Amino acid sequence: MQNLIVLGTGHALVTQCYNTCFALADDDDYILIDGGGGNGILSQLQKAKIPYAKIHHAFVSHGHTDHLLGMVWVIRMIGSAMAAGKYEGDFKLYCHDELASALHALVKITMDKQIIDLISRRIHIISVADGQQEELLGHTFTFFDLHSAKAKQFGFKIHLDCDKKLAFIGDEPYHPLCQKYVENSDWLLCEAFCLYAERELFKPYEKNHSTVKDSCQLATLLNIKNLILWHTEDKNIGKRKALYTAEGKQYYKGNLFVPDDFDVIAL
Repeated sequence: MQNLIVLGTGHALVTQCYNTCFALADDDDYILIDGGGGNGILSQLQKAKIPYAKIHHAFVSHGHTDHLLGMVWVIRMIGSAMAAGKYEGDFKLYCHDELASALHALVKITMDKQIIDLISRRIHIISVADGQQEELLGHTFTFFDLHSAKAKQFGFKIHLDCDKKLAFIGDEPYHPLCQKYVENSDWLLCEAFCLYAERELFKPYEKNHSTVKDSCQLATLLNIKNLILWHTEDKNIGKRKALYTAEGKQYYKGNLFVPDDFDVIAL
C-alpha cells in the first residue's frame, strides 16, 4: 500500500465535509473502507479520481448510516458496470456477520434484478470473525472485534510494505481487548469527535466518542508512530487542522495528521 486517500473526515451529521471513509491505494488498485452516508460517496470517488473498475475490495466497519449506506451505492455502481461489461473480475466486500446479513437484505430491497443476480456470483459479501486473516492486494489484513458499546463494529490491522503495520479502530473509543492488534503500530487511524477543550459544547462522552486529547494520550500509551485523527465535528472546519494539532501535540509527540477531505497521505 503506497497511499491512504481520505474521502471524508466528519461524523454522521456533518454538512461541511463528508462522513469519514477512505481508500487504500496500491498502484492503481484500491480498497474502499466504509462508504459514508449516501450517494455522496459517488461524488467523493469522482473527485478523488478513483474509478469503480479499480475497486475490487471493500470493508464496512459497522451498520450506522454514515458508514454503511454509501457502500450500497458503490455496490449498485459496480453491479451496473459489471452488467454493462465495464468491470473485470469480482468485487469482495468484508464485514462482520450481522452486517453481512443486513447488506444482503438492503441489496434485495433496493437493487434491480440484474444486480441482485450478481450477488454471490461476482459480488461477494464476506463475513469475517474476530482475528480472521485475509489477503487483499497481496497484503495480510487481520480483522478484529472492536468490542463496541453500541452497534457491533470491527476494525483491522494490515501489514504494509517494509514490515510496517497500520491499525484502523473505527469510530468508537479504544477497548483494551484490542491491544494485541493495535500496540506498536506505525499508523493508527482513530476518531476524535472534538477538542477536549470543547467537550462541554459537543458532548462526545455522551455519544461514546473521544476527544483529541483522549486519542493522543492513547497513541502515546500504545507507542504509535503516526496518528490520523478524523470522524470530527465540522463547526469550525477552516481552523480544525490547526486547533486539533495544537491540542494534540500537548499529549502526543509522534507524527500527527488531521486531514481534510481528499488529502492523500503517503504510507
